[in-house]
Amino acid sequence: MPSDLVEALAFGGAALEGAVLVGAKPLLVFALVLVVGLLFGSLAKKLRLPKVTGQILAGVLVGDAGLALFPHDALAALEPLTKFALALMAVTVGSHLSFRRLLNARRRLSWLVLFEASLTPLLVFGLITGLTATPLGLAALFAVCTIDTAPATTVALVAESRARGVFVKTLVAAVALNNMAAIFLFEATRAVLHARVEDVAGVARQLGGPTTELLLAALVGGGIGFALHGLDRLYKKGDLPSAAALVALALASGVAEWIGASAILACMFLGIVQTNLNRERGKVVDAVFSEFQPAILAIFFTLAGMHVSLEHAAAAGLLAVLVFLGRACGKLAAGNIAMRIAGAPERLRRYLGMALIPQAGVAVALVLIVQGDPFFAPHAEMFSAVVLTVVTANEVFGPILTRFALVRSGDAGQDRGRLLDFIQEENILIGLSAKTKEEAIRKLVDVMATSQHLTADERETLLESTLQRERQATTCFGSGLAVPHGIVPDSLGMVGVIGLSSEGLAFETPDGEPIHCMVLLGTPEADRARHLQVLAALARTIGHDAVFRAELFHAGTAAHASELLHGDDSQVFNHFLDEGD
Repeated sequence: MPSDLVEALAFGGAALEGAVLVGAKPLLVFALVLVVGLLFGSLAKKLRLPKVTGQILAGVLVGDAGLALFPHDALAALEPLTKFALALMAVTVGSHLSFRRLLNARRRLSWLVLFEASLTPLLVFGLITGLTATPLGLAALFAVCTIDTAPATTVALVAESRARGVFVKTLVAAVALNNMAAIFLFEATRAVLHARVEDVAGVARQLGGPTTELLLAALVGGGIGFALHGLDRLYKKGDLPSAAALVALALASGVAEWIGASAILACMFLGIVQTNLNRERGKVVDAVFSEFQPAILAIFFTLAGMHVSLEHAAAAGLLAVLVFLGRACGKLAAGNIAMRIAGAPERLRRYLGMALIPQAGVAVALVLIVQGDPFFAPHAEMFSAVVLTVVTANEVFGPILTRFALVRSGDAGQDRGRLLDFIQEENILIGLSAKTKEEAIRKLVDVMATSQHLTADERETLLESTLQRERQATTCFGSGLAVPHGIVPDSLGMVGVIGLSSEGLAFETPDGEPIHCMVLLGTPEADRARHLQVLAALARTIGHDAVFRAELFHAGTAAHASELLHGDDSQVFNHFLDEGD
């Protein structure tokens, strides 16, 4: 290229920067970053890549690692926006930790968190200490920084893929739990390194720090969640719920930062309290997130990419490669082993570990903690270089793997209304046993009351109406199926629970066969049409499909039963509903 042309281009670029971007105002920068993020997100979608990956790469291109188009002071002014977005997505993750929904998943989640918090860091620690001369303390810090998965990236990919099901339920809950484990174990490791190893009392005192931080985050987020729930009960109409949700988010994040607790954990606890107090999952999220989701995600991930600095990669070298590979292998192994021990469906064993690869917010926060700790000053620069390099790689390649896992798991595209949507894993009882039909109905009503947050009066109405209907005429269809049904409030919509007995319940039936499947339906008076559709679908499928009947009756776990009811093969009877249905 002729030298005069090079000089002209350089002069033109400098002039453009000086005329437009150096003096750019924060709102103008916000608008430009948002446009860039939305454009690259759309381009990534056309190339069959996750939007998140396109937006991060867009940030890398226009940020410090690329063209450096935006001034640092203008970007710094947008920091509250990124904190708000992260708080919002942390609440979203927390809202998936509904105790009633996760009751059937507790075994696989417990094993998964155990292996993620042990196998992954141990593998990384072994690689680092075995192949490099890294000090043991620094290697331990690297190891515990590999536990977390990026909540924002996970939420974005689930929304983009319109995914829903047992796989998504397990994934998002696991993300919330491994973030908590990562922060706690990191602080515990740092506390042990601060104290003298032989000083047992000193170590014990230092370990109080991470416990205190976890408790403070729970108090802040939980307390604000309870207050928000109280306001919601007082004000059922108007704009207060949305306004209160915004205030709650800002308070949880801001107060946690102010007292030195984790803002991410505080917002997760806010989501946890909300989803367990309210019938409708995640009111904070519904009030704030839904309408602005594309814009919030675009600006968040584009700004994240703009802060990527490739200069760390050269300094990180072999250590970064070992941490990256060790973490990836650890996540894959942890997911597979934990799901096998828990007896989870095959698709969870194959793809769950792959979906846990993305990494961002918590790991970056841990870097900042090390940078601000004088005790680690000799190693802070290397620690930052390695962790930030690994985070960059995980955020670029991780979303591709997560979306692949969502698609191959079968959960992608399932976030649409289906006939049997109201029956999910948490509404399925395995090993139902009862001597009489009334006893079985009472047990299923108790499950319904727990899963749907029924009041005492609502529970009694459902029980009495179901028993009365059963006295009038049997609801046993034959072929091992019974569908008792009663009345619930209109506000609930149609609800249901399933009790399965592989041995069979010896009740009186039209064909003399024992009952293996009892489906308790709760139907509002205004929803009788769908009630009849559900009855017809269940009778047609269980009554005439011997293979499906055998698989459902002998399902070993609620997850397997849910997979049968909501998998690809179930669309014949559990069909997608049209917009008007």
